[in-house]
Amino acid sequence: MADISTIYKLSIIAFTCFVNVHGTSCPVLECWFVQEKPGRGGGFPAAMSQEKSLLYINTDPDRKRPESQQRPSTDIDPDRVYYITDPGATFCSSSLHPPEGSVQKPQCEINPFLPQPSSVQWAASLTDSALSPIYLQADWYSAALQGLNGQLALSSVLRATTATKEPTVLLSVFSKTPVVRSRLGERVVLDCGFWAEASSPLSGSGYTVEWRYQFRGDGRLVLAYDGKNDRLAETQEKGVELDFTALHGKGNASLILEEAQVRHTGTYICTVYLPYLLAQVAVELEIVEPPSLSIFPSPLPLAVPGQVVTVQCEASGFSPLSLELHWELTEADGTVRPLGQGGVSGHRQGPDGTYSQTTRLQLDSSKQDLGRGGEVTCVAVHPGGTRRAKVTLNVIGVSAPSIEDSMAMVAVALCLYGLIKVISWSFSGSASDDAEKKEK
Repeated sequence: MADISTIYKLSIIAFTCFVNVHGTSCPVLECWFVQEKPGRGGGFPAAMSQEKSLLYINTDPDRKRPESQQRPSTDIDPDRVYYITDPGATFCSSSLHPPEGSVQKPQCEINPFLPQPSSVQWAASLTDSALSPIYLQADWYSAALQGLNGQLALSSVLRATTATKEPTVLLSVFSKTPVVRSRLGERVVLDCGFWAEASSPLSGSGYTVEWRYQFRGDGRLVLAYDGKNDRLAETQEKGVELDFTALHGKGNASLILEEAQVRHTGTYICTVYLPYLLAQVAVELEIVEPPSLSIFPSPLPLAVPGQVVTVQCEASGFSPLSLELHWELTEADGTVRPLGQGGVSGHRQGPDGTYSQTTRLQLDSSKQDLGRGGEVTCVAVHPGGTRRAKVTLNVIGVSAPSIEDSMAMVAVALCLYGLIKVISWSFSGSASDDAEKKEK
């Protein structure tokens, strides 16, 4: 992986597979040129300037600039118009070029870039020599782009001959799924690919791939691969891997999580290093697991007017934390009436990182219009989906008895009648025995 031929293979395959481009140029990109304002110091945060810019993209290095690109729009400073050569066509994704007249625009930012040796251990071998090549004496830029509807994240490093506005893309790192959602226990692939210009002198020393995790101030190294020496850095992370066949053959540096867990939720940063260069994209992973619902007691006891029946619903095993619990009553005619949230408990977190929450509802026919009852439903609204659990409530003795009430009362009457007969037979049997004893 350290020779030019390997980088060349990566370049050719990425060129044909990343986007399907017909022709030698792409639509113009509107961008912001952002850099520090001069003159700030003394420990104060650097002030930033932001200027409109245009990026004309050409995929053929030998193609001359079209006449239509000679005179840019008058509201753009000519110094902020760039004629970019992108042999890998990474700037030509359809998500970066909305239909004409579209209100939505992709996000694009271009900045000055300073090539320098990497300080991380697994990339240090890329710049063993202490001498910087003359090739670095040029104007360097980095570009960061976000496609429409979260379809693409792209980061590139570009080089332009000094005092020209015609940079060439040397390294691009991209993800076609910058936001990923997964259920618990699923196999997850965090997409990341890269393309490198094979003709650049910096491409002959190999590359390094690094994945880092960040979440709420917590950060750690997940995986690092030294492509020059073909070895992995030692980390504490378990259950993660790269597909090395895809990495060497297609520039596919995607991170594979064998089994998604709640602790995997966060931001993953894919960084690719070349000598003196790096580009990176961020992939957001969210573990979304809907709750499981259970209602008790089930079934509910028969209720009479004025009696209070308490029912409880537990939502368990869900992530993320956001959950809305409420109750509904579906009457015999199909009418659905809200019963409110009930008494909702605080969240409880289990050993696997998932959450549980409980709601308790008191059903009081003297205060609530429960009629003859119906189906009482616990509803849980969660980002992973809405879940429902039902239990039947029967209220007897309300106005004219229903068929169910009549059957219930007949059943009670039969039970009472049977109990009276049993007691009567018991007393009759005892009296006969006493009489026989007296006669003897």
